[in-house]
Amino acid sequence: MTKNPTTRRALASIFTLTLLFAGCASVDLDSHVAQTPSQALEVAAKESNAEIAQQYLLKIASRFQNRGEHRAARTLLQSTQLAQPAPPLQAQKQLLAMASAVALEDRQWASSIAAKLAPDNFTSYNSDLVNRAANLQADTYALIGDRLSAAITLMLLSQTDSTVNPQQVHDQIWALLKAAPDQKLSAASEKSIGFETEGWLELAASIRTLGLSIDEQGRIIRRWQSNWPGHPAAQILPSELQLIASLAESRPDRIALALPLQGPLASAGKAIRDGFLAAYYQDDSADRSKTDIRVIDTSGQAFDELYKELAAQDVDLVIGPLEKEALASLTKMKTLPVPALGLNYLPDNETAPDGLYQFGLSAEDEARQIADRLSEQDINQVLALIPQGEWGDRVEAALTQRMQENGAVALDIERFFREDNLRAATADLLGITVSRDRAIQVERTIGLNVEFEPRRRQDAEAIIMVAEPAIARQFKPLFAYYFGGDLPVYSPSIVYEGTPDAGRDRDLNQIIFTDIPWVLNDKNPLRNEASSVLPGTRGQLGRLFAMGADAWKLSKRLPLLKQVQTASIDGQTGVLTMSPEGSIHRHQLWAQFRSGTPSLLAEPAVQNGEPEERNTEVRTN
Repeated sequence: MTKNPTTRRALASIFTLTLLFAGCASVDLDSHVAQTPSQALEVAAKESNAEIAQQYLLKIASRFQNRGEHRAARTLLQSTQLAQPAPPLQAQKQLLAMASAVALEDRQWASSIAAKLAPDNFTSYNSDLVNRAANLQADTYALIGDRLSAAITLMLLSQTDSTVNPQQVHDQIWALLKAAPDQKLSAASEKSIGFETEGWLELAASIRTLGLSIDEQGRIIRRWQSNWPGHPAAQILPSELQLIASLAESRPDRIALALPLQGPLASAGKAIRDGFLAAYYQDDSADRSKTDIRVIDTSGQAFDELYKELAAQDVDLVIGPLEKEALASLTKMKTLPVPALGLNYLPDNETAPDGLYQFGLSAEDEARQIADRLSEQDINQVLALIPQGEWGDRVEAALTQRMQENGAVALDIERFFREDNLRAATADLLGITVSRDRAIQVERTIGLNVEFEPRRRQDAEAIIMVAEPAIARQFKPLFAYYFGGDLPVYSPSIVYEGTPDAGRDRDLNQIIFTDIPWVLNDKNPLRNEASSVLPGTRGQLGRLFAMGADAWKLSKRLPLLKQVQTASIDGQTGVLTMSPEGSIHRHQLWAQFRSGTPSLLAEPAVQNGEPEERNTEVRTN
């Protein structure tokens, strides 16, 4: 798993920990240089004075940390010899333990450490270490999903240490409060816990109301500032809230929606157009007296030339193109004079110019979410079926890269064409072919017929099936036929046509798949209204309709996503976030086929110290 900035901050803090040990008696390190944890434990065991032995182990643990050897440090810090440190050494051990637990992302260890903490615990350290201790403490809380305690720790730090950067700390506090569960935030708000903390909690609670428009959020923020004029956050708002408060003034008024409305991509272009306009007319915060939307047909013309014409016509934002090749034509410019929200993604070898944002129904996003879902379920060895072709290449690359990051592996990946012998592909995937070949070889070797029952490979924990419904309906029964019916099957949205059809989809039963909220969430006012008056709001065209609706949402919030790394938008195609390069990524929902119909699955909850899924973000219409 990729280390985050707080982990790097934890690593940087280790150097200062040596200040803790100044003046302490210890084993002579010149004559007892331990290169491994076992050597250190052996040396310490020979010391008759228990406190001196513990001081020695803490010094060696700190030395390991300074070299980035946190596993070695953990061995010492979790040893029986340090199970009950002498009172003068308890703070030293705690700080070292937090540093290694955060660096190793060891949630179980962090949970045991946090059980002995209180948000103000860091104030017991000397002034040189207060800042480091507070940040490590906040990181430890955050690692186990207790983001409210992490936020309160940083609130107390901002009151205690005058040297902190207030903007940076306020941004951290806000990011943690956004991710804290509603019930914990409500419970904390009911307690009297000080002016600054009460103000933060009221701000977080007031902006959480579902369905708030960007204008309503801005008004709430400004009203809170008026009610809490002496609060530090009222004077220096978190960066995200600063942007929300100013977005109404900075949103584009003149938008060019450039899509193919004729030719092979006409149906896709029209679905995106209809979704965009439906979301615009449903948005009560849109100022229709100022907003000017021009729909332009891009069929049969070079998009880079069209873009230059639009840029010269006082347009604030261009949304399009849809075609990947047309989008790539914009890379000839280093900076776009007018921002553009492309409705596709550039090839990996292309660099996006400044001002170009990219948004689409990325198959790579879904592949990465499958890998993450497997990791959450502690599934580390899988088999995969992926179609041949460039699209399948991209899915495989994204899947295997994220699995590698998560410490998982694809034992075998079978690539297939629609016209292939799917029975043979399944037998190869599950190891049946190898098992039969082995039996044939034995028969040839001994010259006798052998009774043989093939066995599937036993090291696989799940199957990833990337296949459209017609193919998936053939693969799923074959898994059972070849003794793999007990393996869970995970798929991207391609496995579902988007409209319930229990009779045809019974063969897909038990398959777990990811799809967009537009498809899986029945409580959707825009979908319900649109489907009653417009064709093409279900199935694959429905997904493109939802993409168009999110393009309208994004048109007003691109600066927010660009400038605030933790910002996100609850969209029709998922929770939308932006990479530093300007690519929009989606976090979708999960469902499982039951009785031929998709059944929505709940997000993973906190279990065994695992962090919670993000359940509260910037929510806008």
